[in-house]
Amino acid sequence: MEKNDFTPYIPAEKITPEFTLTSVITGVVLAIVFGAANAYLGLRVGMTVSASIPAAVIAMGVTRVILKRNSILESNMVQTIGSAGESVAAGAIFTMPALFLWAKEGIIETPSILTITLITVCAAILGVLFMIPLRNSIIVQEHGNLPYPEAQACAEVLLSGETKGEGTKAVFSGMGIGALLKFIVDGFSMVSGAVSVPLKALKTEFSMEVYPAVIGVGYICGPRIASMMFAGGVLAWFVFIPMIISFGGDSVLFPASRPVSELYAGGGAGAIWSSYVRYIGAGALAAAGIISLFKSLPLIVRTFASAIKGLQNSSDASSERTAQDLNFKFVIGGVVVCILAIWLLPPIPAGILSAILVVIFGFFFSTVSSKMVGLVGSSNNPVSGMTIAALLFVSIILKATGHAGAATYVSAITIGSIVCIVACLAGDMSQDLKTGFLLGATPKKQQIGELIGAVISAISIGGVLILLNNAWGFGSEQLAAPQATLMKIVTEGVLNGNLPWAFVFLGVFCAIVIEILEMPSLAVAIGIYLPLELSAAIMLGGLLRLFIEKRNKAATSESSSGVLFCSGLIAGEGIVGILLAVFAVAGISVALPFSTGSVGAIITAVLLIGFILKFGLPSKAKANE
Repeated sequence: MEKNDFTPYIPAEKITPEFTLTSVITGVVLAIVFGAANAYLGLRVGMTVSASIPAAVIAMGVTRVILKRNSILESNMVQTIGSAGESVAAGAIFTMPALFLWAKEGIIETPSILTITLITVCAAILGVLFMIPLRNSIIVQEHGNLPYPEAQACAEVLLSGETKGEGTKAVFSGMGIGALLKFIVDGFSMVSGAVSVPLKALKTEFSMEVYPAVIGVGYICGPRIASMMFAGGVLAWFVFIPMIISFGGDSVLFPASRPVSELYAGGGAGAIWSSYVRYIGAGALAAAGIISLFKSLPLIVRTFASAIKGLQNSSDASSERTAQDLNFKFVIGGVVVCILAIWLLPPIPAGILSAILVVIFGFFFSTVSSKMVGLVGSSNNPVSGMTIAALLFVSIILKATGHAGAATYVSAITIGSIVCIVACLAGDMSQDLKTGFLLGATPKKQQIGELIGAVISAISIGGVLILLNNAWGFGSEQLAAPQATLMKIVTEGVLNGNLPWAFVFLGVFCAIVIEILEMPSLAVAIGIYLPLELSAAIMLGGLLRLFIEKRNKAATSESSSGVLFCSGLIAGEGIVGILLAVFAVAGISVALPFSTGSVGAIITAVLLIGFILKFGLPSKAKANE
């Protein structure tokens, strides 16, 4: 039995509508939409944003404003199901595009939608099932110790629906504006997507994107993280690139096949970045991920021990509504079925060793992810670092056991994909269960809802990946797929030993120096790895957040309106991005015969800044209160 003195908003003895047809259908729609939107965002900038808060706002708006229903637990069920889509998308896009990149190089065949779907469905189910035995030890017993910042924010958003729905207006306004501007930039091609200024004296260039989603990401991350990413961009584009050009000269540096001077003359600073600096960024990212894992080692050990202890206490026998979990026999049975499917189903490129590694690394990192979310929130959960660490160990084990060739690449990425999706979903579910714990939801019903959202999202994400790949291709300018490219580099490097190790270790020691300076190396490493135009736009969003918070001072509700508006910007652009991908595959062009170029891009950026200030700054009426 659970020992818990906390009294939720809806007491255990009170029964209200929760798991209803309305909540399931609305949640499933949101899961598909947020999954597709975050897949597009993550493939563009290498980051995803937690969908829990915007899902909670939309859930509140749909159930209360549109459908005129008054159950807060029904709204919570909508956000529980809806947020699962973002987690499945994050786990899939961080890893699976590597398979398409190898197919593009002719190493393997293009993965089928059946293969992608089966892998993601098995991983999604495991992510939910692995978390269920952890609920008592992490959610209940650790109440008061783990802050769960985003879970508390979700709860507050849903509770705000008891009196008002201003957050809904901010999110939907952001979605509309983000969608419109995305259509103007990439649909009608009326303005350039970025502003670029060559700096020939410094042998580099300064550039910045004007896309709503990227600036919105910077606002949500805040000035500290945004500045760390921008610092990485400055280091890459104003230190590494000029040094390589200045000292490389007419030399041919591996892995490029042409002299540095010829690369620069033909492609500018961008050619130097793609040929050399991205390997520095890969080394920095890998090192930063492993460092963050080692820094969390004491927490990992304690979490894993408490998880094992929690296995003994998991039961659905409690008569109290707020303490009921899914039957533990169902959990074990589901895990066994998924592992057998990974081992035995022909479309899944894995064997018995892969299935065993999935169990070990999957449950291990699901415990870590679940508790890390309690400390730093889902948006800051270092899943990519966990995946890199898992991929390194998996590749070493496969190589040591005599596996080789293209099939080993596929097996390693398959295991890495499953572990990544498991960790993402376990973290999301931990957050959702905490929100439910605060509100008085029934855990068993939430777990069923999470399973539904995860499976539906897993079924749809395969089509989204194939659609985006057919439209632009992973690794292209439109869809850089930075995280998946990094996973590909790590796998190839371990199995073949063909990485440009000099550049990789330059990045590794950069991360070490950053850690010595007591700065978050992961954020800086992402800045090194991404093009400057992305980190500069993210920095703009961070500066806007800083300005608004200084003006608002303690007015946190106004500041959060800016966050909700920017969440809407991201969702709106992501949805239109998917729509434009459909147009591209179908051969439909809506581009206009003229473009305002950089002038239009600057005007677009000014408009975005104005909209963010409008929603972020306190209104005159409220300022006079």
